[in-house]
Amino acid sequence: MLIQIYKINQLMGLKRTAFIFLISMLASLATAQRGGESLFGILHLTPSARLNALGGHQAAYTGEDPSLALYNPAMADSSLHKNVSLGFSPYIADINYGYGSFAWNSPDMGTFFGGINHLGYGEMILTDENGVIQGNFNASETVIFLGYAKKLSPRFTAGLTFKPVFSSIETYNSWGIAIDAGIHYRHSNGRFHAGLLLRNAGRQISSYNETSPESLPPDLQIGFSTRLEHAPFRFSVTARDLLSGSLDYEIPENDYGITVNQPESANANKGNLLLRHLVFGVEFLPSKNFYVAAGLNPRRRQELKADSKVSTVGYSWGFGFRAYKFHFSYSSARYHLSSSSNHFSITTSLSEF
Repeated sequence: MLIQIYKINQLMGLKRTAFIFLISMLASLATAQRGGESLFGILHLTPSARLNALGGHQAAYTGEDPSLALYNPAMADSSLHKNVSLGFSPYIADINYGYGSFAWNSPDMGTFFGGINHLGYGEMILTDENGVIQGNFNASETVIFLGYAKKLSPRFTAGLTFKPVFSSIETYNSWGIAIDAGIHYRHSNGRFHAGLLLRNAGRQISSYNETSPESLPPDLQIGFSTRLEHAPFRFSVTARDLLSGSLDYEIPENDYGITVNQPESANANKGNLLLRHLVFGVEFLPSKNFYVAAGLNPRRRQELKADSKVSTVGYSWGFGFRAYKFHFSYSSARYHLSSSSNHFSITTSLSEF
């Protein structure tokens, strides 16, 4: 009896520690706002092809893919032991990015995972202030993921990711540190999942020039997913940018003396404004070896649509299948009438070889 009481107290202590840690982070960041521009764009990309198919943001999604933990560290568990994931995306305008990740689980210690994501902006023309071409230059960003997740109870898992990020533009360099913290809940029926996630809380350490380093805009997300009991469908909803309050932003005055305001409230009712904080996903899961997924990102649809024609901007879709010992995933996300992005992922477990 004394041993059982000790274990219960120890478990409750872990829960309280995780809860206090997360609340403290939220309190310190509650005043942060996301503007029309931000540092290190690579931090806002989703490596996983499957998550991209579901709208690009999923705070409560689980699966045997270590790239999911790169988005929410609380998604890492024993099912990812010795799993390896690789991905590549020919993005937009000759921009390419890819990632690699690996996870390892210890029954006593928890789940450790790591990865690297690289974004190449391609080659660009270098000119002087008069527009005279001086040559070419390159720009790129790289983020390293080092994460850990631990089961707090049979229902709750908490995770933390440490992310050094490096950026290079021509001869200018910058680097910073971002942190992700998440809590994942799994219902006893195994079909319902909920998640609370704080992404990209951190700061620029070294700026591109002599300007002062800036804070990174954190993103608080809450989401859930549920699979139907008697039908092969899973639905998910994630609310994002919950710290920003309003999505209004302003592009500051530039060298031409122009200030551009981009209010989210222009020509939008309250229902439309609410939708811009949400991301929706649905999956068809006829077997463990095959799936088809689709997603809707209303904010992307609203901000990147053309007034003359909306079409499928903001929608995404994808599929995945297992062949031999490998899981292949593909997704396509429509960002604008003129462009879509394609995402490819492959996952396997080293334990099977």
